[in-house]
Amino acid sequence: MAHYTVEETLQMVLDSEEEFTFSSEEERDSDDERLHFEERLDPKNRAKEPVAKRAKVDKKPTQSWKTETDVDMAPQALRFLPTQEPGPQLRPCDAHTPMSLFKMFFSETAMSILCRNTNAQAARSRAKGHKYKCSDVSISELYRYIGLLFYMAMVKLRSIRDYWRRESLFSVPFPATVMSRDRYRTISWNLHMSHPDADKDNDGKRGTAAHDRLFRVRPLMDSIRLACKAIYHPRRNLAVDERMVACKANTGMTQYVKAKPTRWGFKLFVLADSSNGYTVDFAVYTGKNNFPTGHGLPYDAVTSLLDRTVLGSGYHVYMDNFYTSPKLLTDLFALKFGACGTYRDNRKDCPQNAANSLTNKSVRGSIRWIRDGHLVFVKWMDTREVSVCSTIHAAYTGDTVQRRVKTQNGWRTKTFPCPAPVTAYNHHMGGVDLSDQLLQYYTTQHKTMKWYRKLFLHFLDIAATNAYIVHKELYGTMSHKEFMEELIAELCGVSQKITPKRSSVDHVPVPGAGQASDATAGRRICVLCKAKHVLCFMVLFQ
Repeated sequence: MAHYTVEETLQMVLDSEEEFTFSSEEERDSDDERLHFEERLDPKNRAKEPVAKRAKVDKKPTQSWKTETDVDMAPQALRFLPTQEPGPQLRPCDAHTPMSLFKMFFSETAMSILCRNTNAQAARSRAKGHKYKCSDVSISELYRYIGLLFYMAMVKLRSIRDYWRRESLFSVPFPATVMSRDRYRTISWNLHMSHPDADKDNDGKRGTAAHDRLFRVRPLMDSIRLACKAIYHPRRNLAVDERMVACKANTGMTQYVKAKPTRWGFKLFVLADSSNGYTVDFAVYTGKNNFPTGHGLPYDAVTSLLDRTVLGSGYHVYMDNFYTSPKLLTDLFALKFGACGTYRDNRKDCPQNAANSLTNKSVRGSIRWIRDGHLVFVKWMDTREVSVCSTIHAAYTGDTVQRRVKTQNGWRTKTFPCPAPVTAYNHHMGGVDLSDQLLQYYTTQHKTMKWYRKLFLHFLDIAATNAYIVHKELYGTMSHKEFMEELIAELCGVSQKITPKRSSVDHVPVPGAGQASDATAGRRICVLCKAKHVLCFMVLFQ
């Protein structure tokens, strides 16, 4: 057992006191822990425990929706700086026909690649044993083939065979004057946008990251996209939305969208000019996210279509609730793009459970808004609740809308206040819808066994519709129907004004011409009637 002197023992006590000495802060924390522990043990204080916890959680102030009576300031307006003057990027001194504008999208370079790949596919088919006759297709012949596709889009018949049907009341003579039915079918069967040998190499990479699902349409698709951005520069307001191309092929890329009129098919993300429906850019959804940002498909779809180096800055982009998120709108604002769109309440960083929100009993025209920096979240009660987010507008600037309301005395028109983002969204969001409407008027889509042919036909629709919009911007003298008729005539190498040929069946004799009367005295005998009379006379007396 160790023995210590008095001095050694005193030093040990001092050392132990120094070891267990607390600072004033530590003493306070220790006292709080002791008191808290005693309160937990005391049954009288157990009921107060949730209140104490709730007090700690509620330290953050709760958000509250503001009303239309509160003043909101819009963020600083972005300066509109497009890389080019908005409108057609063509020399005004040049004259542009429908065919010359169409050839800017389907250039002779793109057509030569299409011819070469089509001829290679035809040679491969003949090597497999197909016995149809097929000479190499030329560029001029392929333009005539496209002209026939547009003709069939305007003159609708039940099947392709009906366009070459003869000696029928419902026969159409024009297609047979352009090319034979067998020739048309041969080109259709072998039409190819990529080289068959390259297709085989790409198919061997299936299941790997190097495999390209759109390889068969890639050459023409890239050419069309570049032409869309080069020939026309959009105005300030743009719209982003989906477009469906009908197809039920089992490719792994077709989608089902319940809200669209065309539910099954390829889904395209489209950027369009809101003022006229011009398709500025598009991307085909392949069933997987090919973008590395990691922020989700809606975010990647919008950011991939908005190329600042091509467009410029200061544009206003409108989108629906599939795309809108605070993250996307904030990042677009940092890139000098304003954005506005409807949003879903369950999206991350959107206001939730805020006080003074709209309810099912809120009167029509009620407005609630919350501003978070450049973002403003607006709710408006129409027939149902509408939620819009914007980095462009103030919450409410005095705009109104008119709605028909049922009263005791019948229906009458009533004026309601409307938030500025909702008014702008309704005005500009229809850009893609307008584009879809123009495409559907004279679409070349029809049944086909090849999925890539469906996209080829859609590329034709985009090229023809964009060419019409550019022609309208330049001249504004033709309707859509007149433009398509002129385009078909030029592609097929014919004239629209064809003088009708008169034949013997067109002759209708004048009633009573063969009767002797004062009304017919001195009238010369019709040559056709005389020839027919002489022929009948000769047959009668043989």
